[in-house]
Amino acid sequence: MASPNHTCIAKNSLIFYTFFVPAYRPKLVYFFYPFLIGSLFLVFFAASNAYQLPILEIGGEDDTDNSITELNQDLKTRREAVDALKLQAEEYRGKVIAHRNEAFTLKNQLLILDAQIAKISVEIQTKEQEIEITKLDIRGIELRIEQLKKIIGRQKERIADILRIVYQNQEKSELEILLLNDSLSDFFNHAQYIENLHDGLHKQLIELKSANEELESEEVSIKAKQDALERQKKSFEDQQYGLKDQERVKTQLLEETRESENTFRTLLQELKSQEESVNEEIILLEKTIRKKLEDEDAAKKLEQAKGELLSWPVPKNTITAYFHDPSYPYRYVFEHPAIDIRAPHRTTVAASASGYVAKTRKDPNCDGRYSYIMIIHANGLSTVYGHVNGIDVEEGQFVIQGQAIGRSGGMPGTCGSGRLTTGPHMHFEVRLNGIPIDPLLYLP
Repeated sequence: MASPNHTCIAKNSLIFYTFFVPAYRPKLVYFFYPFLIGSLFLVFFAASNAYQLPILEIGGEDDTDNSITELNQDLKTRREAVDALKLQAEEYRGKVIAHRNEAFTLKNQLLILDAQIAKISVEIQTKEQEIEITKLDIRGIELRIEQLKKIIGRQKERIADILRIVYQNQEKSELEILLLNDSLSDFFNHAQYIENLHDGLHKQLIELKSANEELESEEVSIKAKQDALERQKKSFEDQQYGLKDQERVKTQLLEETRESENTFRTLLQELKSQEESVNEEIILLEKTIRKKLEDEDAAKKLEQAKGELLSWPVPKNTITAYFHDPSYPYRYVFEHPAIDIRAPHRTTVAASASGYVAKTRKDPNCDGRYSYIMIIHANGLSTVYGHVNGIDVEEGQFVIQGQAIGRSGGMPGTCGSGRLTTGPHMHFEVRLNGIPIDPLLYLP
């Protein structure tokens, strides 16, 4: 072991050569500088272990870990419930299909309605669970955001600590550091410490950037989940309306038929005759009115409206029955030639495009007669607005796109709705040269 005197002599010799032999100065700095920078790493590594914190994993430092565990368990339970409910809904869907393939009797129609009501009830329960799952997903993201903010705060504190130490050591020259240490070993350790500080600072900055990027991603994710939640709530409301619609159809069917198969068959025949009569009337009107509109002024107005796209006749909403819908209750009587758009009773109905009013069929005594408005447009198109409760235009009148033409109907048997409607909605047909086509092909 070297005595204090030997250490002092070595240090004095080093100082002597450094100060009094100029040629040694750059060589000395060049020789010791790599050790100076390199020695910082080991010391910082030891220090940084005390600061070590998982950046992209959930820590167990507070109640967050327990909250997330409970949340995940709740999510698992609810997802299992959703899977079971979906199986139930499939069973009821199978029953509906099976009954539809059987004879079209009152008894069978009631069985179909019962199966549809049960299916929709299960789908409502499913949607309730899915809404809760989305809420739990949102809560999980919120917890992660809280955790990331804490992590980012701690990282900023560490970076500040490192910068302070780096700044303090940068104020000292290599010679001062050399003279402040009692041995070359201490000098090398100090140099390693400084290098480690720089490496650690670089690592913390990378991790801070990563945490910030994840935070931004989670904030985008939570917005998407919140939007999805609103859509699910809207779908939930639609399903509830759908359930009420099916229950109304069943109630109305029982009231109209008094549970008599003979009455049911008579009612269906009346419905079929009414549909055929309306369809023939529309086709005949289509040809007749277009001939009348061949005069110069009428043709000019239609030509000006030629480039118009169709617009929704009522505010865009849930479609309760599609064009040629296989689930339409009276499909065995006739194909559904329209889309049914959910609309509260007496919603304002607007012209889907500019054109001439060809027909306004009213229900003056409000005895449950089917009322409709027909408008002739350019390009061989015409539109029909069915189950209307009120009519605000006259036959032969030219209307512009978006102009109010009437009000939508309500419950079965009410003014203009008809006897076997499926509840308040807008029956909207689009015809090309008199033939019904899918309105969704023309709507935005």
